[in-house]
Amino acid sequence: MERMQFEALMEVAIERENESYQFYTDVAATMKDKGVKKIFEDLALEEIGHKNLLQNYKNIPDTAMKFKDVADYKVADTIELPPLSIEMKPAEAIALAIKKEQQAVDFYNDLAQRAIDHDIKNACLELAKMETEHKVMLEDVYTDIAYIEQF
Repeated sequence: MERMQFEALMEVAIERENESYQFYTDVAATMKDKGVKKIFEDLALEEIGHKNLLQNYKNIPDTAMKFKDVADYKVADTIELPPLSIEMKPAEAIALAIKKEQQAVDFYNDLAQRAIDHDIKNACLELAKMETEHKVMLEDVYTDIAYIEQF
């Protein structure tokens, strides 16, 4: 992979993490419900972690960027994108975050499909795995909140 292509890909990925961080921070600042506010603050911190990981990888590209494969049960496909509102309930906040993460997964998978360079393709697929891991974690939280078991 050419160094310029690699750096460009990492800059795009880092910028997307910055945008997600800013989105979650802005949403947290407007939330009335303290639980929902905390959800978005925690999501913002996750995005900082992603950004730091990508910056480290950009600075030391010879290290392997590998993320684990996770079982994706496609919960995101079964939920609607809720409108952003200061009156959001926790389940709606998580659903919104899930949809944002799914958009990131789709973005990287689309880049991978378009990539001609094999290394760029693999890097995009690894970034999609990173976002899928985050999405699946949120989906687990969502199913616990939205589908409370009743006995």
